[in-house]
Amino acid sequence: MASVLVPVLYVFIVFGSLIVFSSFYRRRNAHKVFEPYFPQHHERDVYFSLLQMSDPPAPETLLKAALVRRAMTDVTRIIRLREDKPALQNLLQKGSIGDDLWNSLLAAEKELEAEILEVAAEANAYVEGWGSVIFQTATEMMHNEKMRSLVEQIPAIRAEAERKYGKHPLPKFAVETAPPTSPPAAVSTPSSPARPVTPVSAKSNGLAPPSARADSGTFSDSDRSDVASPTSPRSPSKSSPSKKSKKRK
Repeated sequence: MASVLVPVLYVFIVFGSLIVFSSFYRRRNAHKVFEPYFPQHHERDVYFSLLQMSDPPAPETLLKAALVRRAMTDVTRIIRLREDKPALQNLLQKGSIGDDLWNSLLAAEKELEAEILEVAAEANAYVEGWGSVIFQTATEMMHNEKMRSLVEQIPAIRAEAERKYGKHPLPKFAVETAPPTSPPAAVSTPSSPARPVTPVSAKSNGLAPPSARADSGTFSDSDRSDVASPTSPRSPSKSSPSKKSKKRK
């Protein structure tokens, strides 16, 4: 009996102590204030201060500009959360960071979701359907500002490079232009006279008429005999007068 009660009592004490510790730890974390992951939202404060102005009230164009600035800050924070969350999750699994930083990131993510919904609602209050495109406009403006800042930093970067490496004149490349080429003149060649085409004489098979053979200028032996002594079926033969005399007798 004692051998059965000792393991049961041991399991009960271990699990009971774990439950008490977890409940105490959760209560402590619930009342603990985490350090914010992002600094104070200055653009949101400026928008609310302009919105509360009553004497004189802020013009609508100024309110819209302040709302777009607020959306630009939200877009910057969204990009940073997307970049930091996978890295912090890997570090948390390896034990390199504590739970405080991870919990502050989760709290900032929830706050940012509520901020996005609020900005979209404010944009739709000014113009119907603006809430669906205001963050796209803010993203384009943010990229434009980054590009402009890089262009403005070019003189400072050039001065720093000249101070470090010395000032060297830029090489000048001379581009040689080719002289205009005139089109080649067409060489006229004398045209040779066309050779007369002699018709091919037909074979002497009796099918070609004598006129065609005479035109062609070629005669065979049979053709020459035919031309010398032409005979036609209508010409009377020598025996025809004798036959007529017999009939008369």
